Amino acid sequence: MAIGFKFPVVLLLAILVTLWQGRTGEAFHSGSAGECKECHVGDGPSLRGSDAGSTCLRCHRAPSGARKPAGYYVATHDDDLRSGMPPAQMTPGGDFGYLKKTYSWISPEKNQESSPGERHGHSIVSIDYGYSADTRNNTAPGGTFAGSDFSCVSCHDPHGKIVKGSGAAGPYRLLGGIGYASRSAKGMAFTFDTPIAAAPRDYNRSEAITDTRVAYGKGMSEWCSNCHARIGQDVGAASYGHSVGGRARFTQEIVSNYNAYVKSGDLNGRSETSYTSLVPFEEGTDDRAVLAQHAKYDGSFTRGPDYGANVMCLTCHRAHASGWDQMARWNMTTEFIMYKDVYPGTDNGSPAEYAQGRTATETQKAFYDRPKSLFTAHQRGLCNKCHVKD
Repeated sequence: MAIGFKFPVVLLLAILVTLWQGRTGEAFHSGSAGECKECHVGDGPSLRGSDAGSTCLRCHRAPSGARKPAGYYVATHDDDLRSGMPPAQMTPGGDFGYLKKTYSWISPEKNQESSPGERHGHSIVSIDYGYSADTRNNTAPGGTFAGSDFSCVSCHDPHGKIVKGSGAAGPYRLLGGIGYASRSAKGMAFTFDTPIAAAPRDYNRSEAITDTRVAYGKGMSEWCSNCHARIGQDVGAASYGHSVGGRARFTQEIVSNYNAYVKSGDLNGRSETSYTSLVPFEEGTDDRAVLAQHAKYDGSFTRGPDYGANVMCLTCHRAHASGWDQMARWNMTTEFIMYKDVYPGTDNGSPAEYAQGRTATETQKAFYDRPKSLFTAHQRGLCNKCHVKD
């Protein structure tokens, strides 16, 4: 009797765990019964956290001791950061834990240099978890959105209703569409709709073996301009950075460069295998079925761009945060991203201007564990993937 009784209980627990894991992933915000109380107190509007960002991080900050990327976590636990562990979550958007990592070093000219945490990403406000507004940018660069009001729900609509088991259905990453405005936005409703994109099933993972490919289709930079209206545009005589979006289509030269470029000094690449998640691009399509076929984590689709693809904000930057200034996908403040065939680090003799206060392990983590063999001994920055100036 004992065995016959225990087996169904174990089976039931396994089923419940499976259902819970599915629920806490993409299906959680489906609006099913009971979900409201995970974020709200009772049936009222009060949040369980002190503010919107704190309420989100109740579920989206990794638990203490989570030393590997997993699931839907977007921030490493403070305990692990204090222990010296590099931010461990490797979502395409990055780890907000980098906002709490400040690096310092002495330049060859003997000047004190630094890479403050707030330069590493979008400075979300979360009282309960120690995240505060950017002290340098009072408003969004190129726009007017107040930095003191910025949190997770400034971009993501928590009530966006992803349907259970829907895959690519619903708004990408619950991003707000036309007319969306969080309470803190003070009437600043979005004028551009949600971008079209698809992510693979497993997206928070090390890229030591294969890249995580998010298939971006259309509209990402246009959507970013809801807050950063002037970025990527020429306004009169003033230039606001690299052109992006639908008006920044790859020329045939850029397509050829991207597909040929493997690493500094190696232009023997092929279009079938040229993709890298360090320099993603928009494919120029709104066909979700096609994008779903291209969104892979196992290296089974690595084709590069063709004519009609375009550069976007996320070609060079991560959406949340990264190990580098301006939440860049690689270190754009130094000439070389490798030094004598190793990742630059304070612990391996690399010049301070290359290590920039980071250990070699921290540098490699910021590259999502990529093996050094993917780069040359003196690898230059990855603007060269498109422009080949090295």
